[in-house]
Amino acid sequence: MADKMIRIPQRIQDVRPYKAGKPISELAREQKLDRIIKLASNENPLGPSPKALEAIRAQTANINRYVDPAAAELVETIADKYSIQPEHIVCGHGTDSLLADIIVAFSEPNEELLTCLGTFIGIYVSTNKQGRKLKTIPLNNYAFDLKKLLKAVTDQTRIIYLANPNNPTGSMFTSSEFESFMEQVPDDVLVLLDEAYEAYALNEPGYPVGVDYWYDNLLVTRTLSKAYGLGGLRIGYTVGPRYLIDALKKMRLPFEPHALAQVAAIAALSDDEFLVRTAEENRNSLLKMKTKFDELGIKQVKTSANFIMILMPSEEFAGCFYENCLKRGLIVRHVKPFGIPNGIRINSGTEDETTIALEIIEQVYGEMIGQKRYQQST
Repeated sequence: MADKMIRIPQRIQDVRPYKAGKPISELAREQKLDRIIKLASNENPLGPSPKALEAIRAQTANINRYVDPAAAELVETIADKYSIQPEHIVCGHGTDSLLADIIVAFSEPNEELLTCLGTFIGIYVSTNKQGRKLKTIPLNNYAFDLKKLLKAVTDQTRIIYLANPNNPTGSMFTSSEFESFMEQVPDDVLVLLDEAYEAYALNEPGYPVGVDYWYDNLLVTRTLSKAYGLGGLRIGYTVGPRYLIDALKKMRLPFEPHALAQVAAIAALSDDEFLVRTAEENRNSLLKMKTKFDELGIKQVKTSANFIMILMPSEEFAGCFYENCLKRGLIVRHVKPFGIPNGIRINSGTEDETTIALEIIEQVYGEMIGQKRYQQST
């Protein structure tokens, strides 16, 4: 008996778990640094909405009670805000949880999910965990290539994943591009549109707001982790046709999202002033970053989100750049696992964080460019 062990399915053995940005506490222990700036996880540098914090404090006295499993009040809040019928909305534990549920609900094992190489790593992980086939095509100039995605559809394709704006590149496709794409996608293929960074792209010319579209084969996911500053509470929602939402509801855990997340989300969605300040802070920070990167001669991808992806001369250069920034107390994101080995993603920060981060980046990049081992690659 002692020689027998539980068999772990090969698909689980093959999964590469999602690896988040390095936590501040971990870097503090490793490097013994007093000040650490984290611009690696696309978080809101202003923190959460003050209204959300107030709602959380008020709810703590009731956490002995089970939460409303239908999240009815939150669903009504979302429905009112975006003029959507409540039956077209389902809430969950953030985008990652929603994506995983969608994959299970609308595809069978060994069927295919189609997307681009160079998008949100969470979709790769969820697809592999669920035993589905992952088919990817290259990005086109660091953006989703909708025309090539259409050509790559086969009889095995059940879901097409799009992110707009895309993470980690920050690129976006337009309304006309999206509408043309949707007109040509087979009716039995689900299009999954991830709008995690929608709040940052609203003022971009031609940005297609997903919840304004109604296709029988379209689901739109959103999160409150980014612009609304609720990353630690893990809450998001999906919008789509009722027949798809009804199926998706069957996949949810019985009491998700949890009580604190629900009340915080309701309050945050009403805090328009906070969202305006968030957008302004983001614009100011990214403008400083763009200016400095141009000054240093660092290539960057045009962004419509709350981060910039810069391009290093090589994968080795990017890895060393990331490590050297860590040693100086700056956490950025090397996006090799996303499919872009020479990419570094940096999200916006407060004025102080942005200033210090750019000083560190200038030091690190300057020192590395001066080293003989990197001069040929640049």
